[in-house]
This record gives sequence, structure tokens and C-alpha cells, in this order.
Amino acid sequence: MHPLISPARLLEGLSSSSLVVLDATLALPGENFDPLQRFGQARIPGARYFDIELFSDPDSTLPHMIPSQARFERLARGLGIGGNSHIVFYDQGNAASAARAWWLAGLFGLDRVQVLDGGLPAWLRAGGAVQAGPVQADTTPEGTGPADTATAFRAAPRFGRVYGLGDMKDVVGRDDVLILDARSRGRFDGTAAEPRAGLPSGHMPGAASLPYGDLLDEDRAFLPGPVLRERFIRAGVTDDRLAITTCGSGVSASVLSLGLAACGWTSHALYDGSWTEWASTPGVPIETGPGRRETA
Repeated sequence: MHPLISPARLLEGLSSSSLVVLDATLALPGENFDPLQRFGQARIPGARYFDIELFSDPDSTLPHMIPSQARFERLARGLGIGGNSHIVFYDQGNAASAARAWWLAGLFGLDRVQVLDGGLPAWLRAGGAVQAGPVQADTTPEGTGPADTATAFRAAPRFGRVYGLGDMKDVVGRDDVLILDARSRGRFDGTAAEPRAGLPSGHMPGAASLPYGDLLDEDRAFLPGPVLRERFIRAGVTDDRLAITTCGSGVSASVLSLGLAACGWTSHALYDGSWTEWASTPGVPIETGPGRRETA
């Protein structure tokens, strides 16, 4: 299943009994709005709210780190996700939120998962209807999930898709691994401040800068496949090298992961702690400047 779905294709399948549509909007640094309030004002008919903060480790001091297997499974069932569900994530326009939800779902073993390309704005431009009203109670941790235990979702984690601090210490600077950083070039090269107070800017040694916005058009939809693939190749992606995506806190890195999957690349993982963890760890190397240069 291709990881992206167009508004037209979603419109065609909206009545499918296996379809679960989820708004995964998270306000990114610099965005000032209440995602749940907007969800209540306008959402795709039948959609439920996938709260990324809820689907995170409540005990971590780092922002929205992956939850435990049991937590993800319980919350996913509470949203009506079953073993046979076709899940479509969307967001209200920043692209990164839905990509993070897609990545999380795949990490915990869900395969029939797609992202609505262009999010809710694209849906509206395509003539899709929206509904408003109170948020359903089953968006809370107390949701009970599907009653049919034979088709209930059971998490099957693929932890090879996520890297931690120890993993990154082992691979940083290696030529056979490509670290792709989705932050802005200013934050990457050290000329712009990080949005989190007290955190230095810069990058991990050997990393390449690929701001996630470079993969999107003016409507926040992904660029056409050949153009998208060329952007990755120029950043250093090859068929025989593991790519590890990273960003500030593991959200916009998911856009790179989604783009890689859309191009057919399968050898990639995401550094969940990302720059927030790396730059706050004593003794780790931090570089400034352009980093790994684009290929011709």
C-alpha cells in the first residue's frame, strides 16, 4: 500500500467499513493554536482525534517519545483500530503531524496505513465535506476499542525502525550511514537559534541537511515522485546506505521517513530523541556549518 492517498481516492472509499480516519494534528514549535479545538470546528466526516501527546511516553522528560507497546495498543483500540483496519491519518496543514502518526502506526505493526496528501486543506479544495461538534469520548484513554477480539489490533513492534541515543553514538560520522536532518538550514548550520531555550543549534557530525519543507509544494502536499526522489539523492540517499531521519524532537523527521517510503526506499529509521536529546547530552560532538554536502 502506497503511504500517501489523494483526497479524491479518500472520497471514493469514505464509506468503507474498514476505514478509520484520524486527525493527528499537533501544533509544531511556532504554531499557536489548539488542535483539538480545530478538530471540533471542522473534521472529515467520521474522523476521530489521534492525540500524539497521548500516544507518547508519559514518563519521559523528552517531548513525545514513543509509548510502550501496551500503551499504544490500548489507545489504538480505543480509537476503533482493529487488525484489519485501513487507517488514513491527516492533519490540519503542517504535514509533519500526520507523518509522525503514520510512522508510529508502522512502528507498532500496522501496515494498511496512509497519509492524506495535503491534509485537511487539500480535502477542502477537493470538495470534501466536513463536520463539526463535540469530540467523541473514545478519543480518551478509556476508549474500549473494537468488540470483536478476533480482529482486535495487537501491536507487533518493529524496533529496528527507531534509533536511540546509544544507537546514534555508534553510527554518527560513519560513511555507511546517512543522517538526514529535517530542521531548517539555519538551525542545522548553527546560525539560527533552537526554539527550545538553552539548546544549542548545530548538527551531528556527518549529517546532511534536508529541511522537510523541501519535500513539499506550496500547498503542503508532497512533490511529484521523480522530483521527490531527486531531492533525496542530492542529499546523499542511496540504495545501499541506511538513512536515519532526525529533527528537533522526532516529528518533522517523520516527513522525511514518509517521503523515503513514498519513493520506495525501505532501509531507513528515525532517531526519536532527535536534536533535543542529542544536544542536551553532555560530551556528544556537535558541529556547525554546512555538514555533508549535496551531491551534484
